[in-house]
Amino acid sequence: MRFGKLTGVPRTGSITKNDVLQFLMKGRAFVALILVFAVFTLLAPGFLSVANLIIISKHVAIIAILAIGMTFVILSGGIDLSVGSIVGLSAMIAGGLINEGIEFSRLGVIVYPSIWMVIAITLLAGTVMGLINGLTITRFNVYPFIATLGMLYVARGLAGLRNNGRTFANLVGRPELNNTGFEQLGAGTLLGIPYSIWIMALFAIVAYFVTMRLPFGRHVYALGGNRRASQLSGVRVARTETLVYMVSGFCSAMVGLIIASQLVAAHPATGVTDELTAIAAVVLGGTSLMGGRGGVAGTIIGAFVIGTLVDGLVVMGFSSFLQNIIKGLVIVAAVIIDQAQIRMQERIALQSQEARAARA
Repeated sequence: MRFGKLTGVPRTGSITKNDVLQFLMKGRAFVALILVFAVFTLLAPGFLSVANLIIISKHVAIIAILAIGMTFVILSGGIDLSVGSIVGLSAMIAGGLINEGIEFSRLGVIVYPSIWMVIAITLLAGTVMGLINGLTITRFNVYPFIATLGMLYVARGLAGLRNNGRTFANLVGRPELNNTGFEQLGAGTLLGIPYSIWIMALFAIVAYFVTMRLPFGRHVYALGGNRRASQLSGVRVARTETLVYMVSGFCSAMVGLIIASQLVAAHPATGVTDELTAIAAVVLGGTSLMGGRGGVAGTIIGAFVIGTLVDGLVVMGFSSFLQNIIKGLVIVAAVIIDQAQIRMQERIALQSQEARAARA
């Protein structure tokens, strides 16, 4: 008699139904990606053209970067509904810095920061918004859903107030002010690959290393798996929880910069419903909404599924309304599969215990 690799339950040489189901559930994002590519390759001529694949990858990069930050939050057992609004506010902050600069009224001067300073200030602003989320949750014991829902409205309102609801257009800067080049972030390439894809790869590698190799990553998993046990084992729960929201805010600000650069404009409505897209990518990638289980690799695949699905629907001429319906169905289906996987694992664990008890 030998043990199954997937189940841990004694069995004979045959692969059981549970083995197959558990394998498919764990690899659901990869299976979904293959199916989506296969369907659109058959139904949409030119879907696999180099030009279209680059467009898809640029869209996926935006989803993936946002979802990487969301992965940290969900792994810790939280949720961040404010990421879309932080994307919009970050875009407006960058647009304002480029077009209007920073006015020091008492001195009668306006300072126009360089593009690198614009990027740094915007990323800092996003991180601070994440910090506010984290402190609200940890210091005032506010549920993450409520705290980030509040930030959703606050950030969206601030984005509208930044330019009285108007768009910051033509974000190309002026040579005499030394603030040109912002559009390169969204349109520039390295080795023929857009910068946004390189940024996504960098974020993914760093996030994977942090979650798999650093104590902070282990603390995030522990916090999501069992909060009370984490406290008893010496994990600084409040600090860890605050940091994951700061990571989410940082990623959101990066997405805001990329979108504003690609459009060469910043609009207060940028990022609306992006939080749902990020959650869909994370959950589809195998990260449990209960926390403590999942990872960045699955999130990247989930982002590719969502991005490919949306772009495929656009190529086929489907409306944005249908895209939203499908996103919603994907979230619900992913959660249903996640819950089914949890129940299956519990059943297999029980069977394993019964088998050990019988042998004893």
